[in-house]
Amino acid sequence: MPNREPFKVIILGFDGVLGSVLSGALDLFSFTGVSWQRFLDMEVQPKFKVQIASLGGRDIRCSNRLIMQAHCDIAKVKDCDLLLIPTIGDSIDKVLLQNRELLPHLQRLASTQADIASNCSGAFFLAKAGLLDGKTATTHWGYADKFKSDYPLVDLQENQFVTQSENIFCAAGGSAFYDLALLLIERYCGREVSTQVAKTQIIDSKRGSQGSYSNVTLHKPHSDALVKKVQAFIENNFSQSIEVSTLAAMVNITPRTLNRRFQACTAMRPIEYIQAVRIEQAKRLLESKEVTIKSLAFQVGYSDISSFSRLFKRATELTPKQYQDKFSRSNS
Repeated sequence: MPNREPFKVIILGFDGVLGSVLSGALDLFSFTGVSWQRFLDMEVQPKFKVQIASLGGRDIRCSNRLIMQAHCDIAKVKDCDLLLIPTIGDSIDKVLLQNRELLPHLQRLASTQADIASNCSGAFFLAKAGLLDGKTATTHWGYADKFKSDYPLVDLQENQFVTQSENIFCAAGGSAFYDLALLLIERYCGREVSTQVAKTQIIDSKRGSQGSYSNVTLHKPHSDALVKKVQAFIENNFSQSIEVSTLAAMVNITPRTLNRRFQACTAMRPIEYIQAVRIEQAKRLLESKEVTIKSLAFQVGYSDISSFSRLFKRATELTPKQYQDKFSRSNS
């Protein structure tokens, strides 16, 4: 890929933030294009310029009483590629009230072309600002009831690790933050760089497949090992022809039983999951590089281009070309 200026990432700093997420996000994005290159004695090429922004550029008192220094005043941030909202570590209502002056700045930056991503209870900031109304979101399961009560206009999917609704991303918290970060790094820099980050930071994928970061938005936590095995097979072989009968035979059960168990765990039948994985992969390819629709369809397992295009539009309400024009984050 040709070199370009690093993408601009702003991390929102506020009193009551969870310090580990604030500093962790700063490290993860700051060392993208740096750590891997140092290990292999290659030229360092930072992919992101990362700054913590607070009201007035004031110091930030984290929930663990650590004081962190902001880089800039959020009011002076005119634009960015990515705005990150970390976890609220103190009382949610208290933090939202004390930091209500941040809300207009979230709304202002949301009106630009920036991607916006929250972790865990950080989604409450986005909901309070009205940015999640009518959109899909997730947060930590422990806050789900409060979130639904406070923000009934949001389609909360608390069983999802990560959600994406247009340019707004949410992670459920805990290790899901790393899934979200890797997903965003892949969105901006491609899979190779995302994989480098995962290796240097020793971040273990939940799925271990080539689609692990691309398909994180599909995953719901469950404990059925058989279904997990089928999911992993689909994600490793989505570009090939896959029959439900073959999947059932692979795990020594009938197709009817597989359908029942799979749907109980994922809220989808296997055939729907295959289609969803392929569409998610197509979205990532369209976001990260220039591809023709014909080659894209073949790459994600469809020989019939018109069938693929219909499925894609049904899932995204956009044609593949419209999606690429709207969401491409190519380095070119």
